[in-house]
Amino acid sequence: MNSISAFQSGIAGVQTGMASAATSSAKIASSSATQEDITSGLIELNASARQVEASSKVIETSNEMIGSIIDISV
Repeated sequence: MNSISAFQSGIAGVQTGMASAATSSAKIASSSATQEDITSGLIELNASARQVEASSKVIETSNEMIGSIIDISV
């Protein structure tokens, strides 16, 4: 996998995690949410946060790789 596709995968992961976090937050904030809904929403929100965190690390590493390649080329 080249660094560009890794970067794109990281971006897609962040977008998916953010969308999942929004859905989980809405579930938690719902006025008709049961205790089970709130609990599952919090678990899903935590998982979404980890996904965004991991995806941002992929982006960071990809940027570092691109920077190293540019430094080698110059």
